Order: sequence, then structure tokens, then C-alpha cells
Amino acid sequence: MALKEKKLYISILFVITGLIIGIAATSQLFYPSYTYAQSSNISEESVDFLTKTGKAMAEIAEAVKPAIVNISTTRTVNISGTMDPFLDDPFFKRFFGDNFGRQRVPKERKSAGLGSGVIVSSEGYIITNYHVVKGAEEIKVLLSDKREFTGKVIGSDPKTEISIIKIDAKDLTTIPWGNSDSLQVGEVVLAIGTPYGLNQTVTMGIVSALGRANVGIADYEDFIQTDAAINPGNSGGALVNARGELIGINTAIYSTSGGYQGIGLAIPSNMVKTVMDSLIKKGRVIRGWLGVSIQKLTPELAKQFSLNDENGALISDVVENSPAEKAGLKRGDIIIEYDGAKISEPYVLRNMVANTAPGEEHKVTVLIDNKRLTIDVTTGELPVKMQRAVTGEYENAMRGIGVQDITPAIAKKLGIPGKIKGVIINDIDEASPAADRLLKGDVIQEINRKKISGVKDFQKIVLEIERDEDILLLIYRGGSSLYITLSAK
Repeated sequence: MALKEKKLYISILFVITGLIIGIAATSQLFYPSYTYAQSSNISEESVDFLTKTGKAMAEIAEAVKPAIVNISTTRTVNISGTMDPFLDDPFFKRFFGDNFGRQRVPKERKSAGLGSGVIVSSEGYIITNYHVVKGAEEIKVLLSDKREFTGKVIGSDPKTEISIIKIDAKDLTTIPWGNSDSLQVGEVVLAIGTPYGLNQTVTMGIVSALGRANVGIADYEDFIQTDAAINPGNSGGALVNARGELIGINTAIYSTSGGYQGIGLAIPSNMVKTVMDSLIKKGRVIRGWLGVSIQKLTPELAKQFSLNDENGALISDVVENSPAEKAGLKRGDIIIEYDGAKISEPYVLRNMVANTAPGEEHKVTVLIDNKRLTIDVTTGELPVKMQRAVTGEYENAMRGIGVQDITPAIAKKLGIPGKIKGVIINDIDEASPAADRLLKGDVIQEINRKKISGVKDFQKIVLEIERDEDILLLIYRGGSSLYITLSAK
């Protein structure tokens, strides 16, 4: 071999060797050999436990998802113009005309909504939230197998935020009912629904609290609180336990941003079932009634009544000729038990009475002058007039307006000064005559020059207003008070 050839051969050999070393180094750099199981220090027992847990959750979700539906609605809504009170000033109208500053858009338009529902009968009965189908002109129900049906509202109960719809279908998959009264804080739950239109979404969490009330969502509140992620569109979906049983209907999120912040609320299944059975069988919800106004015992009140604790419901008023009056209950009595069950808060008594059938006899234990006494009371049926007063079903220009008392928490959150007294608007039906004049969050201070101190005053005054009567309101909005008129036409 010539010297020149030898040098070329050696050069090629060096190049090849360098390439091999480089490739080996690069391989070690980007593809290091790890023994994952050894370096992570995860025991086989832990891996096995978590794998079994994951499989269990997947089994629950797989069994429950076919009973969860997507509900889409369309409705006609009124388009209100600007709410600037100066536009009603005669000075502005004189120079600029009646239409100055108002939005030039159609007064009505079609609005679409999304929600969830739970199939509770193989014959096509579906539970959802009242606000999901409220005012809907068309309801479309999409099943998990992609079949679509037209839904019809069978009955609604705004007091509990529950509606029942029906589709024309047979042999549907359902969810077994669970006992929400047996729930405990810390139990694992799954929330299943259609958040933001994303069908069959499953999230996991725990029961964070039980018996949540006074949150201003419904009249009868006894919510299950969970940290399972619930977002807009989940309303009407299912909250299920580890057995795949329905223990709640997801209703709302407690949020300052409108999105999930770790607090979701669901209606307990036992309350849902009672309301559903009444709506399907009788077309309306029939509730028991005592005929008392009750309030919470504060430390100051407990001291004045010489009580050792603050449990119970203080009777502040008794309706004339009511079951309570006939049984001998009086203002100042303190109800501490109902059929042997302890009353810790007023809402507990209210829910218990509402869930009993009219005409039944019940034992009510009261403290009268700090002496314990048990009285037999035969419950009546909540009068229709009182039902309308609470839900805003009036026959005048105030119909469709829902209100509640201003609590210290609400006043602080909305920045309402202490001197402002009245009731705060928490709901306005889109079809209400006042929909383009009033807003949620407005405080009604006066009605026809009569001062309003609470819901009781509001109900009494509004029920006396005739169908064709114009109404003058004094409201508090955006840091100032202003008068607004509602026309009966």
C-alpha cells in the first residue's frame, strides 16, 4: 500500500471513530438510560392502589354518563335601551327627542342557552334547573348516543330551582337515587354535565359542606357544597357518590369571576325527588305550612330570652287563622324541635315543614318562657297568594320581580350604605313589564311613596296594587337614589 493511500485510510478511520464517539455522546445526552421505577421510589402498593382508584372512578363515570343530557334552549328576550335616568328628564327630551341616546336595535331577539339534565325515568322524564328552561320557547335534548329530541316542560318549581322536562323516548338509561341525608363531609363525589357546551364532562371532588343556605339562589335552600369543578353549563347536571347514585343536582357556582373557584352548590337528591314526584303526579308542588314568621336567634336575642344557646327558630309573627295559631303558638315562642328533629337554624324548620303533606299532625317542641313544651300541630297548605308573593307572580307591573332582604353580607359585597333600607332585586323575568327598567342588584326603597323595610312590607304593598295601576318606585342604584315609574300598559 502506498504511503499516500495509507494516510487517506488512517484519516477515514479517524473520521469514522469520531462519528461513533459523537453519536454515543449525543445519545447519552438526549436519551439517558433511567430506571424509572427505582429512581422515583414509588412502591408497588401505591401504584396498585392508585390504579384501582382510577379504574373505579372510570367505572362510575362510564355507568353514569349515558343518563346525562345536553339541554339547549331558545327564547325571545326584550332588548332594553340604556338605563341612564337622565334620558327620562323632560329637559333632554325637549332638545334631543325621545330617542336620544337609546340603542337603535330591535326590541326583541332570539337568545340561546345551554345547560344539563339527568334522566331519572326510562320513559323520558329529565330533571334540570328552572333557570335552564325558564321562558324557553324551544328545548332540544341531546343524548349521549347523539340522538336529539324535543323537550317539553312538565312542571317547574322556582322555589327550589327545579324543573322537569319530558322527551318522547323509551328504554332510556337512568341513574339510581341516592340518599342525600346520609352524606358526610369529605365523601368523594363526581360532577357530570355540559360545561361551556362540552358534553359528558366529568370532574371529581369531595363534599365540602352540607346544609348551605341563605345564598340567595332559591327560596328553599339546603345545598350540598362541593369542590368538584362546576362551570357555566353544568347547571342541571348530576352529582353522584362512589356508588354511582344521584345525590344532588348541580345548580350554581359561588364565584366572583363567573368561573370555577372551588365552590359548587347542588340541590340534595331527597329534596329533588319530593319536588319531582309532586310535579309529575299533581302538576304543582304542594307544601306543608305552619303560618309563622321565624328568625334566627342571635347572641343578643338569646340573652334577652334567657337561653343557653342560639339553636332554634324564634317566632316573630303568627298568621291569623293559621295552623300555628290554632295550635296555640305565639310570637316570642322558640321552636327547638320538629317531630323530634332538632332545629339549629330557621331554614331547617322551613324545609322540614315544606316537605310534609298538608293535613298531617306533627309534634312541635317549643320553649315558652324558657319552659319546654310539646304541641301537636296539623299542617295546612301554603296559600296560593303567599306563594305568588315569594316568587314574584303578581298580577301587576311588578310581576316577575324576585326580591330578598338585605343581609349584612350582601350590603358589604355590593357596597350598600347602612342608611339604605328596603329589599334587593335578585331576579327579573325577561318577560316582566319591569325588565327594561329595573336591574338585578337594585334596592327598592319605596313603592308608591310607601317605605319598604323588608320582604314582608314588599309583599304586602305589591299584592294590593291593581293590574292596571301605574307604580312609582324609589330605588338605590350605583351609589345614588332615583325614582322610576312602571307603566301598567
